[in-house]
Formats: sequence, C-alpha cells, structure tokens
Amino acid sequence: MRLRSLLFVPGDRPDRMEKALKLGADALILDLEDAVAPAAKDEARAAVAAQLAQARDHGATLIVRVNPVDSSFIADDLAAILPASPDAIMLPKAEGKDSIETLQDLAGQSLPPLLPLTCETPGSVFELGSFRDHATTLCGLTWGAEDLASGIGAESNRDSAGALTPPFAHARTMTLFAAKACGVPAIETVHPDIRDEAGLVRRAARAAQDGFTGMMAIHPSQVPIINRAFTPDANAIARAQAIVDAFANDPGMGVLTINGKMVDAAHLKQAQALLLRRD
Repeated sequence: MRLRSLLFVPGDRPDRMEKALKLGADALILDLEDAVAPAAKDEARAAVAAQLAQARDHGATLIVRVNPVDSSFIADDLAAILPASPDAIMLPKAEGKDSIETLQDLAGQSLPPLLPLTCETPGSVFELGSFRDHATTLCGLTWGAEDLASGIGAESNRDSAGALTPPFAHARTMTLFAAKACGVPAIETVHPDIRDEAGLVRRAARAAQDGFTGMMAIHPSQVPIINRAFTPDANAIARAQAIVDAFANDPGMGVLTINGKMVDAAHLKQAQALLLRRD
C-alpha cells in the first residue's frame, strides 16, 4: 500500500468520510480514538463499519485507529470493525511488541496489517526496538508528539523557531530508525497548525530528506502539500534512473562514477527505492 499522505477523519462523521475519499489522500485514518467522545463511540463504530463495507473501489487505503489496548473501548472496537475488513489498523499508545501481542490476544483472530502509533507515552520510547519481533505484521510505523508532550509534562514540543525540542527530536529519530529496522515505511507525525502552510512545506520536505516516506494530515488542505513532498520530482527520478542504468550496464562493478560523483551499492539501493515511489 502507498502511504504518502494519511488523513485523519472522525469516526462519527460519515459525511466527512465520504468527502475525504475524493481528496487525494493515499490513506484515510478513520478515527475511533481521540476524535470521538466516549458517548459517541458506538455511533462511530457503526459508521466506520458501514464505510468499510461500502467503500471498496475508492482508491484510498482505509485504516481504522482503534482505542488503546488498555482502554475499556478496544474489545468493542475490534468486534465492530474486524468483520468489515479494514485495510489496516492503527494502534495508538503502542508500546512495542507487548502492545501488539495484547491486541492479537484481544482479537482472537488474524489481524490486518498494523500501523503502530508510538512515542505517545514515555515508556514507548524504550520499546521501539521490540517492534522488530513483529515486523511482518506491520505496514508502517509512526509517532505522536502531542500526546508525548502531555505524558512528560512538557509545556511545548517546539521552540520559538518551530523546531522540535530535544526530547521530541529524539523520539522522532528513534521512530525513523525503528521503522527502517523493521523494513517498513516511516510516517512523520502531524503538523498541528492547519493555517501554517509554509511550516508544513518545510516540515514535510525535511521529513522526506531524513528518510520518512509519508506524513499524517489533520486537514484536507494539507494533503496535496504532503503528496508533493513525498513524491520524487523529475530531477530526482532522472538521477536515480541513471544510477540504476549504470549498474545494469556494468553489473560486475562495485563502484562507479556518474557525473563526477562516486556511487556504490548503497546509492544503488537508494535509487531503486526512490523509483518505487514515483507516480
């Protein structure tokens, strides 16, 4: 599944789900957790299950964010959505392999691919490496800066210039490493200020530069910006293709020179991965 842009949609707003299918996001995250008040959980489950059942030729991956495994809502979430076959499940407050195994036990059946939302709790940072034990069950790995701020009692997760402060930059970096160790896409967290288009452009570009391959969105206006950031442009594709072609023409060579620059197996691997992400 392609996961450049992942747009959150409240589970109790079926009207927004229908509209969101036409907005160009690679994936919709149909939310049963934070976006839905406790009194509206049953209504949201029914709406999400109905959307899953009817939206099969939509072109977008449908991911359901369930409630945490230690919540009183998770059993009902699973009972409602698993029969409707979501494309993936987002697991919030995920603390490594233990959270995945608890979810599997609660489900009592095979699960669709999982997208853990990690680094929302202080303890989760220490468990990132354990996701490798269940790497084959994952479709990606992402992180949450807002809940983490609450969890550690931080006044803010960004400085006056908009850059992540050290604790949150560390969590972001560790999530990136954990995703790569699992061999799955690393998904950048949300940009919470929907009015700050310039800031989103910078953050998405930096995420792509650092090795993230997608980003979550909280508003439809963010989707095209994110899609552009994580879609290789013509120049990048041309450079990657030149590397792949050069090694194909000289398969016995371990190191080549292209336009005056040395390239080796690591560059070839990067080029091949980039070409898989082109339109």
